[in-house]
Amino acid sequence: MCRNIHTLRAPFVEHVTDYDIEAAALQYVRKVAGMRAPSAANAEAFKDAVDAVAAATSQLLDSLVLRPSTSKHAREHANATAHRHD
Repeated sequence: MCRNIHTLRAPFVEHVTDYDIEAAALQYVRKVAGMRAPSAANAEAFKDAVDAVAAATSQLLDSLVLRPSTSKHAREHANATAHRHD
């Protein structure tokens, strides 16, 4: 499990930026590849993988159909997130 990747959909996140998606894609590729940074020989493959994962993530987030959540967990997360930004 990639512990540093956070949920990027409502109600957990109000505004997902390209930076958020890129960071999640980079963490995923790092985890799968088993390396923090690629060697020069693997740099292009690593970048291509990050780009592909970011594109798939954007497509997924754009395609999700979400219902308004009334779950206790979602409300607690939204409240905690709101207080962190104050």
